[in-house]
Amino acid sequence: MQATIDERIRGNRDVLVAGLIIGVVLMIIIPVPPFVLDILLTISLLLGMTVPLITMFTTEPLQFSTFPTLLLVATLYRLALEISSTRLILSQAYAGHVINAFGHFVVEGSYVIGMVVFVIITVIQFVVITNGAGRVAEVAARFTLDAMPGKQMAIDADLNAGLINEQEARERRRRLQRESDFFGAMDGASKFVRGDAIAGVIIILVNIIGGLIIGVVNKNMSFTHAIQTYTVLTIGDGLVAQVPALLISTATGIMVTRATAEASLGHELSRQFTSFPKVLIIAGGVLFILGLVPGMPTFLFLVIAGAAGGAGYFMLREREKTTTTARESAARQAVVKKREPENVMTYFQVDPLEIEIGYNLIPLTDENQGGDLLPRLAAVRRQLAAETGIFVRPVRIRDNLQLKPGAYTFKIRGVEMEHGDLMPGHYLAMDPLHQDVRIQGVKTKEPTFGLDAWWIGAGAREEAELAGLTVVDAATVLVTHLTEFIKRHAADLLGRQEVRELLDAVKEKNPAAVEEVVPELLSLGEVQKVLQNLLAERVSIRDLVTVLEAMAEAARVSKDADYLTERTRQALARSITRQYAGRDDKLTVITLHPRLEQTLAEAIQDTQLGAYPVLPPDQARDLLDRMKHLVENLTAKGHSPVLLTSSRVRLPLKRLVGRFLPSLAVLSLNEILPGVEVEAVGTVTPGGS
Repeated sequence: MQATIDERIRGNRDVLVAGLIIGVVLMIIIPVPPFVLDILLTISLLLGMTVPLITMFTTEPLQFSTFPTLLLVATLYRLALEISSTRLILSQAYAGHVINAFGHFVVEGSYVIGMVVFVIITVIQFVVITNGAGRVAEVAARFTLDAMPGKQMAIDADLNAGLINEQEARERRRRLQRESDFFGAMDGASKFVRGDAIAGVIIILVNIIGGLIIGVVNKNMSFTHAIQTYTVLTIGDGLVAQVPALLISTATGIMVTRATAEASLGHELSRQFTSFPKVLIIAGGVLFILGLVPGMPTFLFLVIAGAAGGAGYFMLREREKTTTTARESAARQAVVKKREPENVMTYFQVDPLEIEIGYNLIPLTDENQGGDLLPRLAAVRRQLAAETGIFVRPVRIRDNLQLKPGAYTFKIRGVEMEHGDLMPGHYLAMDPLHQDVRIQGVKTKEPTFGLDAWWIGAGAREEAELAGLTVVDAATVLVTHLTEFIKRHAADLLGRQEVRELLDAVKEKNPAAVEEVVPELLSLGEVQKVLQNLLAERVSIRDLVTVLEAMAEAARVSKDADYLTERTRQALARSITRQYAGRDDKLTVITLHPRLEQTLAEAIQDTQLGAYPVLPPDQARDLLDRMKHLVENLTAKGHSPVLLTSSRVRLPLKRLVGRFLPSLAVLSLNEILPGVEVEAVGTVTPGGS
């Protein structure tokens, strides 16, 4: 039976709360008997003591998220009680035992002293507590709102870096929004507390003045009797109302000022006070000196000084003892750890991509010092996913004291591949047009493209820009280098696990495209090889559905990786053509002399690394020199040509020239869309021509 009643109460809490609020409103209209008023005033005192205690035990504002609403309801409740008590004071010259007892307790036979004490309490409530709590709530709301964009960016950075998942990010955003709404509500609710204090003062004046008039005129009291009666009632009524208001106003300030608390108020106070034992010893010494001054209460000062000094000394000894114990424990654990067999399994875990930095570059990764490298790395991962279609795992950054202070290195699976040097706090001024510019700075080479550059101070930035130089900060240099590095080595970063994750992502919306290829026609490794071939020539695999469909058709003819790669490139002709032709649909190319192309076709042989043109060393060297010379001449004239060949020799020729001319794109005729204008600006001729 009892359990059923409890369940009914829990199930109708909202109705119960709504009924209580309506009852508070009815108190303003319907007269309340004195004994009922005593009960309601006692509940108000209990509520005033409970709320501050709750705020002291909370560790974060959202644990008491209903506090702003409770503040408004409590204010309405106190105002209703004051109206009810005013009605009884003016009509019956009696407002219950609680008000009468509080009035006599404060007055203690002297109405002047009682009035002074009451005025002091009212002034403290109105001038100090209410104003201070309102100001703190206002500032907290403003700073919380200003900090929201930064906190949102931090959540997005953690999500992009893979530190949290989408659900955790959504929960943190919702919590951040609730926190902002809470402080905004606290700012508004504190205004009600201030209005409650003003209303209390007005009600007190009404009780005294109105009571004197009613007592003398209507109740035929003497002036002295009326003053005594209504002063006691007014002081008692005001005190019963102001004490809960004072406590709840204090709770408002406590709640807002403890926004960054990690434990209850008592725990934090005890921990933080005992963290500075020397302060107690110094304060005790000062008090001891004051106690020796003639005219001072020597005995009292000396006793308290001795207690403070003793407490500080005791806490200092305890701290030293705790520190010694911790050191001994750490030493014992270190010895035990040395005796245990070393766990070498962690050495077999190699990060796909890693950045090592010198100690001068550490501030670039610290947002508290203005560093924005981590969010920009997340942006690089998004950019590469959009441009190339590869999934780059979160990049690990380590500091390495063996590097130069401003140096950094890029590693792939633990092997250093490229490096560079930065000067934090300076700007890199580059000369992309190879102008004859003289600028004051530290001459260097831009690490990504090898351009002439200078490290300059912030004051010389504007001058360098006016001179036509490109000026970027140190973090941008590193991010640009990393982006190009990943594009060049995208094939090395695409492992089987990454391919599996890409296929799983495609399978969610296009299961047929995946299931037809893997594992029915090709293995995961064969798919990986084709994707690596595409990435090695900077062909985007973002349209993975088209790639898989092309591989499915080609795999029925041959499973040779080179054949699958060429057929897939032909299916991606639209994106390949757009990549090199641009928006004007004009492709600038250099071609091979027919006799040279025939020679290459006849020299192609299948090797373990795929088809490769096997030429005599002198002939191969001569071909590469003439091709390099032609490309350099065209580049100097402002052209960015690609090498156009037949589909038969395209891939073998790319393997031949790729090591010496890595930036030269080699396309076949089948990879160019029909409507594109092709302009031949040069021809590679055979030796002796």
